[in-house]
This record gives sequence, C-alpha cells and structure tokens, in this order.
Amino acid sequence: MQRTACLLLLFILSSIVSNAGAAEADNYPNRPIRIIDVFVPGGPSDIISRLLAQKLTESLGQQVIVENRGSAGGIVGAEAAAKAAPDGYTIMLAPQAAVTINPAVYKKLPYDPLRDYEPITQITSGAYMMVIHPSLPAKTVSEFIALAKRRPGEINYASSGANNLLAMEQFNFMAGVKTVNIPYKGTGQAVQALLSGEVQVFVISPIVGMNLVKSGKMLLLGMTGLKRSPLLPDAPTVAETLPGFESVVWHGVVAPAKTPQPIINKLAQEIIRISKLPEFKDRLSSQGLDVIGSTPEEFATLIRNEVGVFQKLVKQIGYQPQ
Repeated sequence: MQRTACLLLLFILSSIVSNAGAAEADNYPNRPIRIIDVFVPGGPSDIISRLLAQKLTESLGQQVIVENRGSAGGIVGAEAAAKAAPDGYTIMLAPQAAVTINPAVYKKLPYDPLRDYEPITQITSGAYMMVIHPSLPAKTVSEFIALAKRRPGEINYASSGANNLLAMEQFNFMAGVKTVNIPYKGTGQAVQALLSGEVQVFVISPIVGMNLVKSGKMLLLGMTGLKRSPLLPDAPTVAETLPGFESVVWHGVVAPAKTPQPIINKLAQEIIRISKLPEFKDRLSSQGLDVIGSTPEEFATLIRNEVGVFQKLVKQIGYQPQ
C-alpha cells in the first residue's frame, strides 16, 4: 500500500511538472531572445547567426538579438552560454570548434559540452577552402607541399579558432611538413593577415573565402571535404593529393542545460522549419554550406561522437593541448 501511494505521488508530481513545462512553452517567447555568437563579427558564424535571428524574429514575434562574444577561440562566449539562465531566452550559435574540438585542444575548459548544453539542432555542414597568398610560388597542393618541405618552419598559417588550427596541424602531419601557426581573434583578422602577406596560408569557410578567391586576392589550393563541392566542381580536394584528409565544419544551436524540454522542442521545430525555407537554404547553399536541420536527438549523438573523434585525432597527430 505504501509503495503504491509513493508511485501515485510521483506520477502526480511528474504530471504537474510536465503540464507546467508545456504551459511555459505555450507562452514562450514573451520577451526578446539572445543568440550568443562565440566569435567576433565578420566570420561564417556571424553570417549564419544574423540570418537565423532575422528569420526567428519574423516567425516568433519577438526580437531575436545576436550578441558577439568572440575571444579565446570561442571559449568566452561558450562559457557565457553555459552559465546563462536555462529559460530559453539565451541560446548559442554553436560552432563545431567550441563544442567538440576545444575539449580536445585545450587542457582545461570552463564548460563541458556534454554536460552544460541542451542540443537543439544542427543547421549547417560544409568543407573548408585551403587558400594561399597569390605571391606564394605554388598553384597546387602538391606544389605547396614541395615548397613547405624546402622551407620548413618558414611558411606561416593563420588560425581563427580550433577548426582551422586542427585542420592545418592534420595537414602538416599527413604531408610531413612544418608550417607555423599564427593565431588571430577572428576570421576577419586572419583574412586581413593573409591579404597583407603576414601569413601565407589559411583554411577558410567558403562563406567568407568564395569572393576573395574569385577576385584573385587568394589562390585556392583545394577543398577539404572528401568529395568535390557542387559549388566548385573544378576545384580539387586536398584528399586527391593526401588520401584520407578531411576537415569539415558545422554550426548548430544549443541552449543551457536544464532548459525545459518543451522549449527545446519548440525552438527545434521552428529552426528546422526555417532551415527548409528556400531563401534561407539558398543563401547558405550558395556559400558552399549544406543545410541540415537535425532533431535534438540527432544533434546530441553527433556531439557525443565527435568529442571522442577529435580527442583521438589530437593524439594521433601529436598535437599538444594548450
């Protein structure tokens, strides 16, 4: 009898919590929402977050504001998002670097991507462009490798986060060369460094690099996916010279841990709907990005798997976490 009474009480409490969460979701949102972008303005995440904010503002009837918190490879913004109130009014434009790569390249982080976030949806995925300054005497990946072997430690590459840092370190390892990392606070600064000749190579998102390559300000060596990009079918992949080389980037949306599930579901449903809009999909597809629109469960699985993958990769290439 006592066990039955306890079970009944638990059922009643569970129903109360569930109904409260559903009611909260019904009234959500009733004030502005903040999207934390962990990088400075001018990069791929900034373009994606502002396009998403515009579409969410239109559909939710509340202002959605992008707050750039770019510093320390995304760590500052990622920490701020992890520690925000779990009420659905702060979400994060989650780049792969902050969520699954940083845990592998930094010894200690002020957040745990598996513990501190509620995955909402993966928005995009796409390959990078490996570009060089046009003055460098190389036109292909093989010519660049030969040049780097003749000039070990003399060629500098820009990094604006853990993604392109790890991509170039993986390239160094597989090609048997030594290029030197010069870190920058954001993609904009790294681009300027390459344009000025301060660095000679950069792994960059097509969303930023496409027009610079077309204008001749940068030379494209190759795409970092395993297959050629439909957007640039004549551009070779790095893997055509270095079999197995791959570096892709994705962006998603997460909320602080313990954000009520009905709110997570409502945001996921809305962002997935937005990802199917022709004007949203076409804008990002034209920049070399595949639009995904995954469920919260699918995104959570991706995050769990990738954390382990990058920790294994860092050990394999001998990169020392900072």
